[in-house]
Amino acid sequence: MKSDAALACLSALGHETRLAAFRALVAAGPEGMQVGTLREHLDVPAATLTAHLNVLRAAGLVADTREGRAIRVRADYARMDALIAYLTENCCQGESCAPTAARCTS
Repeated sequence: MKSDAALACLSALGHETRLAAFRALVAAGPEGMQVGTLREHLDVPAATLTAHLNVLRAAGLVADTREGRAIRVRADYARMDALIAYLTENCCQGESCAPTAARCTS
């Protein structure tokens, strides 16, 4: 991941509602959840959630698919892992300093 992509991801996650939405989608697993369910979970107006999801989508952190009249949104685990790898690539100057966290395989 390049620094501009990392900045876009971090900026997108730098808002309480967007961070909560992304965390809820990560917790939901690879099947994600319908936007209406996410809206109820976060207790935010539909238009507000749409705006926040657009920011997360632009950063590549979420993707969605249409299911009839509903939209299902999913976290992009590869993008999340790439961000984590970017943030930790120079950890302890290459020395082993902490247990290796397992990457998300969903």
